[in-house]
Parts: sequence; structure tokens; C-alpha cells
Amino acid sequence: MNQPYRTIIIDDELLARERLLKLTANFPQCFNVIASAKNGTDAKEKINSLKPELIFLDIEMPGLTGFELLEQLDSMPMVIFCTAFDQYALQAFETHSIDYLVKPVRLERLEKTVNKLIKLNGNHNSQKLLEAIKEMSAEKEAKKMTSITVRKGEKLFFIKLEDVLYFEADAKYSCIYTNTEKYLTELSLTQLETKLPDFFLRVQRGIIINMDYVENVQKYFNSRYVITLKNKQKTSITTGRSYKDAIKSWMGV
Repeated sequence: MNQPYRTIIIDDELLARERLLKLTANFPQCFNVIASAKNGTDAKEKINSLKPELIFLDIEMPGLTGFELLEQLDSMPMVIFCTAFDQYALQAFETHSIDYLVKPVRLERLEKTVNKLIKLNGNHNSQKLLEAIKEMSAEKEAKKMTSITVRKGEKLFFIKLEDVLYFEADAKYSCIYTNTEKYLTELSLTQLETKLPDFFLRVQRGIIINMDYVENVQKYFNSRYVITLKNKQKTSITTGRSYKDAIKSWMGV
């Protein structure tokens, strides 16, 4: 490796981007950070224009996920995945990506990535990574669920997803709200997000809504919106700033 890799850091969390920028500064022989991006849309523009050789890529982002971003790129850089969720087993990506790091990334763990990069010396084909992502996307599409099973006492109930107004994070689990009941599922919002059909949208870190139950959307300050649902309570949900692109895309504005 004669020159450091021209690198872009992609993460929707400012603190995560700043942390990676600080950590990569310890390895100037390996990383030349030329830009950072706060979401998939921003990243796509910067990658296609700046043509980095390497990217640090968050998986869970509003709008375009890390995987969806890679599927839309004109050319593939080398990829180091970053995720806060180690339940992404990512075995396919262990071999096809340079590495994957569980957040918060630690200096000693990044050092192992650097050693791997030095050994590779630029000899890495990212095309197989793209093929693995497309294969995973096809499998995910085939496994979209239509109902969710919940337990109340000794009984199991099957809730049709078309009857669910929204999901709300509850520690490691999620609450399910219908027009008449509230249930608890052991699935986290992140797990649900990979399984739910397209009429569900994550509008903040702690809530996924059923878009078919939206009555109206009003602009709020700081690039946020207030969404009112069509239930008796007229539930009002304030969206997160980092989800504005996904929400605008859904509204077609």
C-alpha cells in the first residue's frame, strides 16, 4: 500500500462519524478521509462524485440502508461495515467485505482492520459482496410476513399486520398497537424493520408506523413532522430529524 486509501465515513449518527474520524486519524498511512455522509442519499452522491477507494458504512440508516446504497452505486469501493447490532451475523460479508465492526468501534479492533487492509494491499474485488447483498435482499423479500405472533399469559394470538397502527420500542422489545389492543413482542424494531412489508415506515428511532393509517402530516420545526393516525385517540407522532428523507420520499415531496 503506497498511498492511504481515499475514504468516506457514512453513518446517520454524528457522534459515530466523529468517533470514526478520530480513530482513523491514528492510521494516516491507511486512511485519508475525504468526506463523510449522514445518510444513504448523501453518501450515494459523494461516492459517485468523489470515487473513494474505501468506505466505512453503517447498515441501519433512514431512507437508504447500507445494503440498499451499495446496490445503487455506479462503482463499488472496498467496504468496512459498521453496525450497532451484532445480531447481523453477516457471515456472507465477513468474506466479501474488508471487515465489519460493531459499534462503538474501539481502537484495538480498528487496528485489526488496518492489518487486514495492509495484507490485502488493494487486492480485493467487491463484486462478490454486491452479489451476496442482492441474494440476501431476494431472500428477505420472500420472507416478508403478513402476521405477527404474540403471547398473552398462556395464549398465543396472531395479529394481522394490516390491523397494526404502529410499533413502538420498549427496551429490547416492541409494543404493538392496534385500534383496540396493545401487545408486546420480543422482536426489536430493528428486527421488525427487516421483516415488515412496504406499507410500514420507521419515522423515528423508536417508532414504525403503518402508512395506511396516517390521517395527516404537518410540518414541525427542525426538519421534523407531526403525523396523526386514524384511530379513536388520533395518536400524534413526532418524527426524528434523521428520518426526514425517508418521510419526504414516502410523501412524494
